Amino acid sequence: MSFVWMYAFLGIAAGFESMSAVGSLSAWEGPINPKASTIKAVEDCLLPMGITSENVAERYGISREAQDTAAVLSHARAAAATTSGRFKDEIIPIHTNVVDAKSGIVKPLVVSEDDGIRPDTTLEVLARLKAVFKENGSTTAGNASQVSDGAGAVLLMRRDVATRKILPVLGIFRSFAVIGVDPAVMGIGPAAAIPAAVKGAGLHITDIDLFEINEAFASQFTYCLEKLGLDHKKVNVNGGAIALGHPLGATGARCTATLLHEMQRRGKDCRFGVVSMCIGTGMGAAAVFECSSIP
Repeated sequence: MSFVWMYAFLGIAAGFESMSAVGSLSAWEGPINPKASTIKAVEDCLLPMGITSENVAERYGISREAQDTAAVLSHARAAAATTSGRFKDEIIPIHTNVVDAKSGIVKPLVVSEDDGIRPDTTLEVLARLKAVFKENGSTTAGNASQVSDGAGAVLLMRRDVATRKILPVLGIFRSFAVIGVDPAVMGIGPAAAIPAAVKGAGLHITDIDLFEINEAFASQFTYCLEKLGLDHKKVNVNGGAIALGHPLGATGARCTATLLHEMQRRGKDCRFGVVSMCIGTGMGAAAVFECSSIP
């Protein structure tokens, strides 16, 4: 919150992740203090993320069908957004080279859209997938965020700096909150953080016109929507991480970019928006933004 206290004039938040280069989804692979096993809350911080998803589904009664339904909607919305060009303003095309597996010839390639979106995803297709993390579980490769590579960045500055540099303002940063939750069900983080951030902005949750809630797993995403009583029509309107992927270091910037561009498109019909996500080891984070095009 340095900008609030005027300690900073301009800052960049950026990150990237190559999930495809990581061979494990464990929360931690370094040496563990032996005392960790004697304190359940600490021990739960080391749970594989997929198990925390299963815990959410079991503890809060999120059915396999509800999870698969959320996944189908994510892919359908992401496909529609891609086809209509709604992601173009927030994606920087990457020029690279690839080696043809058969001929060995190096060919140029321009990556300009996410390649994990499956527009033909249906409940019938997802129902055939087996649980990945637990026997008789409900979290599958189809209703969890994808293993993806990506990078993202956002530029934050005081308004007087933006005005002086003649830079367009996409949105106004109003508040931020981080809340701790039970590590065993870390995915419920947004359900705790969103109300805190909204209150910090002096608003009520009914004042929020648009939400970007990271879909780490359909179980926790569905729970958060149900817990907060959110309208599906206001949440992840262009799809989420189940379709777009969840490169950990880039997700916050990606969600923020998607939210702000969508708020700009909606103009006066969308004044306030929220970005939120869960965090491994038991946290939730949320931020409130105001559309800059509304006087």
